[in-house]
Amino acid sequence: MAEFQLACQDWKRTLIGSVHSFGYMIGLLIVGPLSDRFGRKSLIIVTGIAGAVLGTVKTFVSSYWIYVALELLEAAIGDFCSPLYILGLEMVATKSRVTFSTLCNMGFGIGGLLLPLLAWLIPYWRTLLRVIYIPGLLSICLIYLLDESPRWLLVKGKKSAALEIIRNAAKMNKIEINENLNLISFETDNESSFVAALRDTFKSRSILKRVFVCIVWWFTCTLVNFGMALNSVILQGNKYVNFAMSSVMDILSFILGAYILKKFNRTGPLITSFLACAIFCIGQPFIPNNLLWLVNSTYMAGKLMSSIAFNTVYIFTSELFPTHTRNSIHALCSSIGRIGSIIAPQLPLLMVYWTGIPNVIFGAVSLVAGLLTLLAPDTADTNLPDTVGQAEALKVGTAKPGNKCCKHRMKTDCTSL
Repeated sequence: MAEFQLACQDWKRTLIGSVHSFGYMIGLLIVGPLSDRFGRKSLIIVTGIAGAVLGTVKTFVSSYWIYVALELLEAAIGDFCSPLYILGLEMVATKSRVTFSTLCNMGFGIGGLLLPLLAWLIPYWRTLLRVIYIPGLLSICLIYLLDESPRWLLVKGKKSAALEIIRNAAKMNKIEINENLNLISFETDNESSFVAALRDTFKSRSILKRVFVCIVWWFTCTLVNFGMALNSVILQGNKYVNFAMSSVMDILSFILGAYILKKFNRTGPLITSFLACAIFCIGQPFIPNNLLWLVNSTYMAGKLMSSIAFNTVYIFTSELFPTHTRNSIHALCSSIGRIGSIIAPQLPLLMVYWTGIPNVIFGAVSLVAGLLTLLAPDTADTNLPDTVGQAEALKVGTAKPGNKCCKHRMKTDCTSL
């Protein structure tokens, strides 16, 4: 505020958060297709290093608008979450998807918990950002620590490379496999095949309907989840503790969500979490302010439900679309949905009219998203679809058991041995 003279310009402060989300939205539209075209591993390394460099550079600028420009650029080409998540999901067996997703998201929650503690200990913002961004340069080490997705390699016709990774996995896990594995290669690695795959995917009416539903899910989750995290600092009490508590809700949601998804599939938990979030958010502003414990507890309960919904949406979206275009469509839904996170930083400006407006908005959109979930097929215990036909075969209200792996037969869904 002092260095950029923002004391009487609230819109400039909230603009930074919206610009970051806008940059991330653009980046998903770029990184997702590039990941499907050139591979998950390559994009993870490039975006990881770019984010660390740009994030560190912006700590040295003295102009507000240059800072905003770097914020946009860093968000656009400096986030490797999408390709990293898809890479991991494509390397685990059907029964391990929820566990893997939980472990990945746990890192997000722990990072969110450490952030306010670091901000408390390091009050000067330039130093704080350097502490956060510089470790990202270690992304260069992923060249040696990551394998490419065997499923992506098979889709691109690189059967020998996929087989080598599978052999290494089997060796590490002390599993014997048949050297004459019948691995199916779907495509050759050329640009026209990728464009054709995108075209075939969007020709399907059922898949287009899913894309629409997923966009609403992502809009709701980013608006509510990020909005509630931001607004937690204006609750009564210590702002650092309140923000840390919102991250604790994220961590709890990963643990509870993993149990719920394993026991109750996908659609039921998602509908329930959206509707519960709507009830808590709409009800919280009407609680008397003198009941501080109840006000804050209700707020955190809404944040917990929102986080459970977000975790479910992340894995649910990746299970609805074929391998050829999975990362592209996952990134498309996430990208358009990021309109919610662009709007979220601006909602506190409405509190001059009534302090409860942001929470009522959070509740209303959660209600709509929960009802739309009825249009999506349940994908629990089903193999990830590799083709458009397999994706279309997923029907609303059904969930077919996935194929199992054995020592002597390999399915394309079981590349992790």
